[in-house]
Amino acid sequence: MGDFDFHIASSLGLLLGVCLAAGVFADFFHLPKVTAYLLVGLLVGPSALNWIPEQHVSNLEIVLKLAMAIVLFNLGCEFTIKKVRRVAKHCSFLSISEIGCTFILVAIGLALFGCPTDMALLLGCLAVATAPATTILVLKELRSEGPVTESTGFMVAMNNFACIVMFECAFLGVRFLQGDLDVSVGSQIGVLVMHLAGSVVLGVLGGVAISYGCGFLAMKRWLVLLVAVVTFLLGVSESTHIPYMVTFLVMGVTVANTSDFKSKIVDELDHLSGLLAVLFFAAHGTQLNVRAFIAAGTLGAVYIVFRMAGKWLGVYAAAKISKQSPEVRNWGGAALFAQAGAAIALSTIAVERSPELGKPIQDIILGSVVLFEIIGPLFIRQALLQTGEVPLAQAIHHTNLTPLGQVQALVDRFRSALRGDGPAEPPSSKVKVRDLLRKTKGIHQSSDFDAVIAHIEHSHDNTYPVVDDKMSVVGVIRYPLLSDVMFDHAASQLVRAEDLISESTVCLHCDDPAARAFELFQDETDDCIPVVTDGDNPELLGVVRRSDVMHALITQRRRKKRRKDKDAG
Repeated sequence: MGDFDFHIASSLGLLLGVCLAAGVFADFFHLPKVTAYLLVGLLVGPSALNWIPEQHVSNLEIVLKLAMAIVLFNLGCEFTIKKVRRVAKHCSFLSISEIGCTFILVAIGLALFGCPTDMALLLGCLAVATAPATTILVLKELRSEGPVTESTGFMVAMNNFACIVMFECAFLGVRFLQGDLDVSVGSQIGVLVMHLAGSVVLGVLGGVAISYGCGFLAMKRWLVLLVAVVTFLLGVSESTHIPYMVTFLVMGVTVANTSDFKSKIVDELDHLSGLLAVLFFAAHGTQLNVRAFIAAGTLGAVYIVFRMAGKWLGVYAAAKISKQSPEVRNWGGAALFAQAGAAIALSTIAVERSPELGKPIQDIILGSVVLFEIIGPLFIRQALLQTGEVPLAQAIHHTNLTPLGQVQALVDRFRSALRGDGPAEPPSSKVKVRDLLRKTKGIHQSSDFDAVIAHIEHSHDNTYPVVDDKMSVVGVIRYPLLSDVMFDHAASQLVRAEDLISESTVCLHCDDPAARAFELFQDETDDCIPVVTDGDNPELLGVVRRSDVMHALITQRRRKKRRKDKDAG
């Protein structure tokens, strides 16, 4: 903005202000808000309009790391020991395959295109990292549930831990081969192990402190406790140069397994994390450098293509070998494309240790991040929509009016006031069942009791459709009857899904209005209703949840009320 020298407070206010506009932009064009914040940050940053000085963004670095720490803490809170064991059974192979495939494809691909071997190896390690803040906040924004969501959270955690370890080991190997090591390899490995162990210890101590404190402090004091612990441990991690991402992931896992108030703690942090997330992505967007993307050239393009191929192929191959669902097989890898924090931080470390080797690596990472951070959220959103883990009505934030429509509404209200007419009734929202659909294949009637339990472990419902070979609904399994069998070991060995079904007399079709679903739920105690195709042989498409119907109708009611209040005013 010319030669005018902004104070950092003004830069902060400007960033938050443009994020408000970005939120409207995201709603209007049906984009993930994360992408919109990144784009608007890129627009006002040095790469475009240059409204935000680079020095001001650097001064906000500690706030951005605080935002990352809170996101990782929230992610860790999802993993109780019981859940980790369950998720690890079907996700460990996916994660190992995806990490290995990404590393191999990127390293070999870059080497084939003339990249030095040491540089290709380090970039292969960095390619493993997935941006935790970007990925997890998109999942939270869309309120997604299902196997892809669950596996994504697990693989994001594994990717970043593996990236740190692989990068440190690879850099150690490169320096050893070049004869640049001042100390023994054993000493360097010992330092790495100590740093990781220190991260774990800090995380456990921080988690225990939060669980203990929230156990006797009033809830209104929880936020102060949470911020105090997080900021203190962030400072300790920075001072001792240990990986803070591991610290806060472990801290979240500790709280998940030691506190009865885990959900309330996360809800309390949401009051702060929402604002920090907005600032994090806007400021992060100002750091994206379009010129670095262009300067990365051929090697940058190779890195991008082979990294995306490695993520997708690694998950696809492992899911196919382990016979996991087509949803995980086809879309699990696409949810892991976003990349930022860990890769940027490690590339900076590479520059500090060896400028000659690290600078080209940093250029490629900074250049590729521009693309990965923008398209990553779009791929996550598409994956969740395609797999039915988020209803369409939740993915699309309907605005009341378009900008031009709002102008027309103002004119119409002014004309009505001059004529003395009453306010016109706004058109009602036409939410359909298809907009609320959560896809599921149900439980096959011949499934044994263990298969029924495996299905239920991935579900958040209390009612489960049962289908035959033609995908026709033959009934539903209700939780009360299931619980009776669950504690009878002798019966559970003989029972099949068809033995547990109860008659289901209601179903919905995609073109039914949401009001029809509401009417059916008034007469039903089930928490979801099957949605089937039209025709003589209806097939199961998915379910509609009572909570999703209520959420849609309450949103519609609030929208109408706001319009009436505006008209009345």
